[in-house]
Amino acid sequence: MGNTRFNISAPILVAIGLAAGVLLGATMINQGTSDHEVVNSVVKFREVISNIEKSYVDDVESEVLVNDAISKMLEKLDPHSIYIPKSDVELTNADLKGEFEGIGIEFNIIRDTIIVVSPISGGPSEGAGIKSGDKIIEVDGENVAGIGINLRGVIDRLRGPKGSEVIVGILRRKSIKLDEFKIIRDKIPQFSVDVGYMINDQIGYIKISRFSATTYDEFRKELENLKSQGLEKLILDLQGNPGGYMDRAVNVADEFIAGDKLIVSQDGRVKRYNSEYRAFKKGLFEDGPLIVLINEGSASGSEIVAGALQDHDRALIVGRRSFGKGLVQMPIPLSDGSELRLTISRYYTPSGRSIQKPYNGDMDIYHADRIQRYEHGEFFNEDSIFVNDSLIYKTSKGRTVYGGGGIMPDYFVPMDTAYDSQYFTDLFYNNVIREYTLEYFNENRESLEKMGLDEFNNEFVVTENMLHELVKLGKKVEVSFDRNEFEKSKPLIRNRIKAYIARSAWNSKGWYKVANEYNETFQEALNHFDKAEHLASTESLVNEKY
Repeated sequence: MGNTRFNISAPILVAIGLAAGVLLGATMINQGTSDHEVVNSVVKFREVISNIEKSYVDDVESEVLVNDAISKMLEKLDPHSIYIPKSDVELTNADLKGEFEGIGIEFNIIRDTIIVVSPISGGPSEGAGIKSGDKIIEVDGENVAGIGINLRGVIDRLRGPKGSEVIVGILRRKSIKLDEFKIIRDKIPQFSVDVGYMINDQIGYIKISRFSATTYDEFRKELENLKSQGLEKLILDLQGNPGGYMDRAVNVADEFIAGDKLIVSQDGRVKRYNSEYRAFKKGLFEDGPLIVLINEGSASGSEIVAGALQDHDRALIVGRRSFGKGLVQMPIPLSDGSELRLTISRYYTPSGRSIQKPYNGDMDIYHADRIQRYEHGEFFNEDSIFVNDSLIYKTSKGRTVYGGGGIMPDYFVPMDTAYDSQYFTDLFYNNVIREYTLEYFNENRESLEKMGLDEFNNEFVVTENMLHELVKLGKKVEVSFDRNEFEKSKPLIRNRIKAYIARSAWNSKGWYKVANEYNETFQEALNHFDKAEHLASTESLVNEKY
């Protein structure tokens, strides 16, 4: 017999079966399952794959089948145990490492073309002369415009090992020919603390977008900087923060919590994964009034921080109920370079609340939870939020808090949809506002940068003519104009135009200083520092509500 496709792939299938056996065996034997049952399960799985490969009516890719089978198996366990194929491991982990190797640009894909939003400060693209608004048409001689390129396609072409070379063909505004730029890739830092700034002489603001390897160092640096500017009160913004490294979240919480108080505990079936994490150092802001912003997109590490500060009555939590991810995953590298992230325990806040929301084994229902909350009215009316009265816990000073999934805010802020419209949504999802503002910034770069952020924020006005030009651009990309919807959304459209221009000129700091004017949770928080002060200074809060 010759080397058939099955004969060649059989050793791979055996190896997969053995690897699955090691994993399943380690788990199932600890649960009391016999060696015999484990071996039978692995043999059965290998037999099925082998027979499909040998006899199925159409060609199949065994690796795809195996990957799907593993993913479906993990879904039966919980919603956060996942399998990551080898091809996706690096990209999946990049956001948490705090750096990657590439050319150093922030980009967007607008009308099937890669547009440079801005070169990362100090990175190789900035050094090579790449500018905001440049269109990347070619990469190493390959056309990348008008081919339906996606995020993965851009990353595969532009990221690469430090010291490697890439040549990009750039089309600049008003130019008719490509300019070639040779860029030597380097390590590019990724910042997870988007911004820190003083709102006024007393109140500071820090936004954390995720908990990556460098988050704590970034956060402490921003906090020190704000303290040097007279910080007395702080807003910590965790809205939309999906979490990340638990220890970084614990370290951030420790900056606000005095003594050796419990921050979070984790508990599971295997005892060696059970642990408690306590405050252990003198924090930079253990006494001042503190408000933490959360919403339905705040998960995991964000909920650890918010839950600990709420349970110790250290911060006023403002916003909407958080996501409800309270399961701890351990990354397990597999032999072929892929990765298993297996849930090993649950998180519990200091009062004993489980953060994790319920899961019935249906991933579609689980991930549709946010839509269901929206349709049920939870985002708009506090009375629509389901509270499990059987899961009542007490904070350090005697306030009542509830378990059952997610962190309930002390002060609820309904979602503001006053300026929403389908027209605004269409402009946003077709990148019309971003495209217009990039063009505007390039035409007015010099005067804008001379102005400075504070002057821009206080004095710059989005004119009617600018709105007219935006509408024209929208029509050009087939966004139908609706006068009533345009008038309804006009204040928000003005704000987003101004915020995107500020982002082009002053990065994230520019964006948040402008965009926060239309962030309902941020604006509401400014009105509640009296409650935050009362929370911090009162010894007993039994029967008090916020």
